[in-house]
Amino acid sequence: MKNTICQSCSMPITDDSLFGTNSDSTRNTDYCIYCYKDGTFLDDVTMAEYIEMNIPFAAQAGMTPAQMRHHCETVFPTLKRWRTA
Repeated sequence: MKNTICQSCSMPITDDSLFGTNSDSTRNTDYCIYCYKDGTFLDDVTMAEYIEMNIPFAAQAGMTPAQMRHHCETVFPTLKRWRTA
């Protein structure tokens, strides 16, 4: 498997079981199971709100809350879900 990250939360997707699903139950290779299920994002929020939701996962990602905020503010705007046209 190539190095894949969720295009919503930037979580590394290291196994096929971590991919989200489309409305027809097929695998969606853009998003993880924690962000996307049955063709719908699980959280209907803005990018700013989503950044705040991710700060509590800093320790799990090996970061301080400040590092996590910086990571999210830097990476999220480059991800498919959050890019603006």
